Amino acid sequence: MSAPVLQTERLLLRPHELEDFAHVIALWADPVVVEFISGKPSTEEESWTRLLRYIGHWQALDYGFWVVEDRATGQFLGEIGFADFHRGIESLPKGIPEAGWVLTPHAHGRGIATEAVRRIHHWADVDKNWPETRAIFNPLHLGSQRVAQKLGYQELERSQYKGFDTLVMRRRQSAATLEG
Repeated sequence: MSAPVLQTERLLLRPHELEDFAHVIALWADPVVVEFISGKPSTEEESWTRLLRYIGHWQALDYGFWVVEDRATGQFLGEIGFADFHRGIESLPKGIPEAGWVLTPHAHGRGIATEAVRRIHHWADVDKNWPETRAIFNPLHLGSQRVAQKLGYQELERSQYKGFDTLVMRRRQSAATLEG
């Protein structure tokens, strides 16, 4: 299974390809991008593993991450999707999809995250009908939390992940806000 191609007014969400590797390296090596994720830029090896993990999710689970592109220019803007990373966080049980998104700094502040997150959740509600999804954030990453809240995510608990404070949020499909 490969990721379906999804579109919004401004964005194209498409499957990752090996040719995206240079973009993945640049994205995850950017200190601004990783500030609220790990605080440490990823190595080329870590980015390669991430790319293969994204492709493998679709093969194994029939869901995963997409590349986010600007429809008008084809410019790589980031990555977005659902995963089951087996993180070992009690409030993030295996089998419940975890939503995640990361954008290049030049895409920040333009409503792109909200547009893309809304689109993948619409896909999930229609095609997957999951009763709920979860998302995790650094509690200081207020921008991503606001995006999640627009889609109906609510705080579930505060936890620890790899030594970092972590906010776990939950979205129940019936409580989802697909408009607005």
